[in-house]
Amino acid sequence: MSRRRGGATRPVRLRFDGWIAGLGTSSGTRIVLGHWERSPFGPFSDVMLDRVNGERLLLAPTPETADFIARTYRFDAVRVVPVRVSVAAGTWTITAGALELRFTVGRRGPLGLVLRAVPGVLAHRPAWSALMDLPARLLLPGVRTRGSAGAGRREWYGARDLRPIGAVSAVFEGEDLGVMAPVEPAVRFGFGSVPRRPGVTRVTTTVELGTAPPPRR
Repeated sequence: MSRRRGGATRPVRLRFDGWIAGLGTSSGTRIVLGHWERSPFGPFSDVMLDRVNGERLLLAPTPETADFIARTYRFDAVRVVPVRVSVAAGTWTITAGALELRFTVGRRGPLGLVLRAVPGVLAHRPAWSALMDLPARLLLPGVRTRGSAGAGRREWYGARDLRPIGAVSAVFEGEDLGVMAPVEPAVRFGFGSVPRRPGVTRVTTTVELGTAPPPRR
């Protein structure tokens, strides 16, 4: 998809503003939560699970969000289920189909304080995210702030805050996933992972739509 402006064709860029939480569990399952306050689909949340058996699972609230995310990232299975997130007094509570997740967040560290100082106008610009890619790789191995996604798409991540996760409880399909653990090995949904240390990042994600045909299912 593209737009024509002044005789030139320009790719369409979609912006998502919200939070990404990444955490590991002692069972080996890693979880990534996207909590989007503003997006082309309106406010919504989604959950990605990289399970200990190697399955990559997406839990999304509508067919439209599930289709968009599945075209952008890689999954072995997709489920359309209600995804609800509540945040109160530093505690996040999430229900997503068969997943029940709760975690607490702690005080910002030095990196979180630095990111808080980034003006929103910069975080929204893909050029800024591209500039921050090398520092992100050096400070947080596995993390990328730009890269190629599915269906010929490109992505940029502009971080504006980071808070550590302090404690986690998670149950999936009736199985206790254990206590919090590092995100290790890295998650395998796209071109980069979340930080190894569990945390919640405030982020502006820009997705540039490509021209490749949708994948066959």
